[in-house]
Amino acid sequence: MTDSSSVDVAPSVASVESAHQGSLWLEQIGAIERRPALDGDTDVDIAIVGGGFSGLWTAYHLAELDPSLRVAVIERHFCGYGASGRNGGWAVGELAGSFEKYAARSSASEAMRQARAVFASVDEVGEAVAAEGIDCGFKKGGWIRLARTTPQAERQRDEMKHEHDRGFTEDEMRLLEPDEARQHLNGSKVSSGIFFGPCASVDPGRLVRGLADAAERKGVRIVEDTTVTGITPATGSERATVVTTRGNVRADVVVQATEGYTRDLKGERRALLPVYSLMVATEPLSAAQFANIGLSERPTFSDDRFMVIYGQRTEDGRLAFGGRGVPYLWGSQIARSAELHQPSHELLAETLVQMIPALEGVSITHRWGGVLGIPRNWVPGLRFDRAQGVGVLGGYVGEGVAASKLAGHTMAELITGVDSDRTSLPWVGATSRRWEPEPFRWLGVRASRRILAEADALEEKSDKPANAAVRISRLLRGA
Repeated sequence: MTDSSSVDVAPSVASVESAHQGSLWLEQIGAIERRPALDGDTDVDIAIVGGGFSGLWTAYHLAELDPSLRVAVIERHFCGYGASGRNGGWAVGELAGSFEKYAARSSASEAMRQARAVFASVDEVGEAVAAEGIDCGFKKGGWIRLARTTPQAERQRDEMKHEHDRGFTEDEMRLLEPDEARQHLNGSKVSSGIFFGPCASVDPGRLVRGLADAAERKGVRIVEDTTVTGITPATGSERATVVTTRGNVRADVVVQATEGYTRDLKGERRALLPVYSLMVATEPLSAAQFANIGLSERPTFSDDRFMVIYGQRTEDGRLAFGGRGVPYLWGSQIARSAELHQPSHELLAETLVQMIPALEGVSITHRWGGVLGIPRNWVPGLRFDRAQGVGVLGGYVGEGVAASKLAGHTMAELITGVDSDRTSLPWVGATSRRWEPEPFRWLGVRASRRILAEADALEEKSDKPANAAVRISRLLRGA
């Protein structure tokens, strides 16, 4: 393997303009046969709004816990249309909400219990995939985070000491010296690395479609092409109601699993912030190229810049790479033009080659994007109000592939009255205040993003930490 630690290139990147404009994962599935839409008013026991990972895992576990329940999943487009079919394919054992925030809701020991429950959810996804025969390229190869500047390396050393002092083990996460880090991923300017064990690569499109099929085999009804406009909680003798364009669904319990699309429900525009994350995928690479690049165990990968980037080696030998690039749109808008923002896709391709110079000249075959949901306090969670007959889960800030398995299982147990180790975790009952009205929402989010981008540029140029800029950004976004 060639040492790329000191390489500083002006990347030569194939144009993204001719790349397929759509999710690699969904495009490789081929034609998606849509399930029938709702055909009028109906009654069920449990109605779940949203056919992504959160809704489908909830339905799957409800059917396992009580096969007699009439469970219906209501999806506006098709299962996996949203973030579940467009994400980076990281089943990572991590929550965006900090250890400290969950500890403040409970205790340090409870926050540790929750952290390890999320670790375990990675393996539980793998076990369910195996049990249901879902072919989604699941590979638990861990996550390699490179440090490529001195400030990044210093933060990694401090982070690992802090995490090990808390009680996390070397098997769960450990600091890597430069040579060992390059054995995982032969990136440029490598100063150190962190290996985080509880993480797997998956093809999320095949996973979400396979999960929908598995839920149906257990008796769950799924209706697609059905737009939900609102949810009415139960009051007195009146059951909860899901209002759709194709009829009303009355249920004892309604579960809201709408993530970034929550803004489309009546009265929910400011509940979660829809933020764009964009991706590109390369052509399949050769064995010789991977001998140079690394990633032999298919770990997911990133570096420790402030502006989030993420990548994986796919089962068919591509690199799928993404990041938060498109600015937040006024009024929490969701627009296809933002998902296909060519300058952002070009920047992603350039960033990938800067990070892995061996990719110079490699073709970009796919480019796409989608929205994720961010709560105002950046704390994912779930809650269930039995009196109102409403459950809500999500707000994963882009880390929901594995966390949604734990959340869905927990929601199913709360609904069916099962008392388990999951139902007492600190994120159960977590709530967040709403995002500010415009123009304050737009100004704060845009300013925070710009400050973080400038902080990365400053650290890259000066090799000194941009601590003041990061503190200001955190204050703006409440993270």
